[in-house]
Amino acid sequence: MTLIIVILLLLGYVVIATGHTTGVNKSAIAIFIGTVGWVVYICYGTDFVMQRHAEDYWEFLNGDLPSSEAVKYYIYNNVFLYYVGRAASIVMFLLATMSIVEILHNNGCFDFVTKWIKTRNSKRLLWTITLATFILSANLDNLTTATMMLVIMHSIVQNRRQRMLIGAAIVIAANCGGCLTVIGDPTTLVLWGDGAITASRYTAYMALPVLLAWIVPTILINRQLPERLDTQWAPMPFRGDDTNLLPWQRIVMLFVGIGGLWFIPTFHNITKLSPFLGALCVLSVLWVVNEVMNRKLMNADQMQQRYTPRSVQYGTLQQILFVMGIMLAMGVVTETGVFGDVAHWVDDTIGSVWVLGVVSGLLSGVVDSFTIAMSDISLYPIAEAAMKGSYAENFVTNGAYWKIIAYCTAVGGCLLSVGSVSGLALMKMEHIKVGWYVKNLTPKVLAGALTGLLVLWLEVNFI
Repeated sequence: MTLIIVILLLLGYVVIATGHTTGVNKSAIAIFIGTVGWVVYICYGTDFVMQRHAEDYWEFLNGDLPSSEAVKYYIYNNVFLYYVGRAASIVMFLLATMSIVEILHNNGCFDFVTKWIKTRNSKRLLWTITLATFILSANLDNLTTATMMLVIMHSIVQNRRQRMLIGAAIVIAANCGGCLTVIGDPTTLVLWGDGAITASRYTAYMALPVLLAWIVPTILINRQLPERLDTQWAPMPFRGDDTNLLPWQRIVMLFVGIGGLWFIPTFHNITKLSPFLGALCVLSVLWVVNEVMNRKLMNADQMQQRYTPRSVQYGTLQQILFVMGIMLAMGVVTETGVFGDVAHWVDDTIGSVWVLGVVSGLLSGVVDSFTIAMSDISLYPIAEAAMKGSYAENFVTNGAYWKIIAYCTAVGGCLLSVGSVSGLALMKMEHIKVGWYVKNLTPKVLAGALTGLLVLWLEVNFI
C-alpha cells in the first residue's frame, strides 16, 4: 500500500507538471491524490498505525480489543484530523486575505495604481506596476495581487508582445514579493505555522535576495521593451452604481486591510493562536468598515451589480483547492514513513542543503513551486531536527534550510510559466507558449535567482 500511495503521488506530480499540455487542471489532480491517498491508507490502516503510532493506539483502545473499526476511528481522530487542521489553517488564511483583497478592489482602493502608471514610457510603467505588485504581494496574497495587476496591465497595454513581457515581470514581482514575508505566500505560511521560521528574522534575511531576484530580471526585461509603449486608457472600472468613496475613505480601508495584516505576526506571538484567526479578525473589521462606508449603496440594489473580475474569483477557488489537496497528499505520504527514508537517502547522497535547494528550484519551474516546497518541508519535520546531530543547525527554527527552500521554490517557480498559479494565469491570459517563455525569460529569471541565492549564502554563512 505504501508503494501504491507513493506511485499515486508521483503520477500526480507528472500530471501537474504536464497540465499545460494535457489541459487537466492541477487543482483537480491535487484534490484527487489527496483524497484517494487517504482512502488507500485507511484500508490498510492497521499496518501503518502499528508501525508509527503503536503506543498511542494501545492507549486509545484503553483495554478494548483491536478491530478494523477501532483503527479507523483512531486514524480519523488522531492522524487524519491533524493534517486536515494543518491544511485548513492555511486555506482559511488564504480565504481571509483573498476576501480582503476583493473588498479593497471593489471599493477602488487600488485605483491609484492605474493612475500611477498612466504613461507611455516603458521604464516608468514597468517599474511602477512591478513595484506595486511586489509590495502588495508581500502584504496581501501573491496570486490575487498578480491576477489583479495582470488585468490592469491587459486593459492598458495594446501590443501583445509588450503585454507578455510586462506580464512576466508582474509574475516575477508577485512571487518574489510573496516570498518576502510570512503572510505573502502559502509556503511561508506553512513554515511559519510549523514554527520553522519567525516573522521578523525571516524577512530580514530574505529582503535583499528577493529584491535582487526581482530587480535583475526586470532590468533585463526592460531592455526588450521599446521606449514608448502602445497604450490605451479606458475609464475607471464601473462597479454597479460605483463607489463614491472619498480618497480619505479609501485610505482608511487600505489602512484597516493592510495594516491589520501587518499586526498578525504580533497577534500570533502574543496569543500563540493560529495566524488565520488574526486574518479572519481583520476581515471582519474591514467588512464592517466597508458596510459603514457604503451604507447608502448597501441599501440600494446596485450593490449586487458590482463587478469583480472572474479571473480573480476562479483563480482564488483553484488556489484554495490546490493547497488543500497538496497538503492532504503530503500528509498521507508522511504517515507511510517514506519521507523519512528519502531524507536519509538525501543526507547520505547529497549532504548539502544548498544543492537540495537548487534542485528544488529547478523542479519548481517544471512541476509547481508549492508542491515542491511542501515535499521539502515534509522531508524534515521541525520537531525531529534535534535528531540530526551536527547537521541539525540547518533545520532548527530560523535554520538555513527553511530560508533556502522558501527562496528557491518561490523564485524557481518563475523559471517556467507553468511553475506557479500566477504564471499559469499569465499563460491563459496572453496565450504564451512555454518555448517562447524559455527563450525570452528563463535566462533572465535564472540570472536574478542565482544573484539572490549568492547573497543569501553570504548572509547565512557570515551574518
